[in-house]
Amino acid sequence: MSLSSDDVAKIAHLARLDMPSDKAEALGRELSSILDLVAQMDAVDTSGVTPMAHPLEVVQRLRDDAVTEQDNRDRYQAGGPAVENGLYLVPKVIE
Repeated sequence: MSLSSDDVAKIAHLARLDMPSDKAEALGRELSSILDLVAQMDAVDTSGVTPMAHPLEVVQRLRDDAVTEQDNRDRYQAGGPAVENGLYLVPKVIE
């Protein structure tokens, strides 16, 4: 795919980049080569390839989902100035 200087200028405008016009042609060639590489990779037949999330066959070690601490909410809230239904009550700050 070949990008013209106008295409590069539009892309630069969309990306909010200030690009000198003398560099548009060189940047157009570089972007075109990147797009050509993407087109090559898109042309590869991957129908027999299983998608993977990681290149290595690893298994995530997970811990047991078990309670490790006591519920001390009532004890902690006992010192609070105003508590209702397990929530601290605070003055309204937005009018």
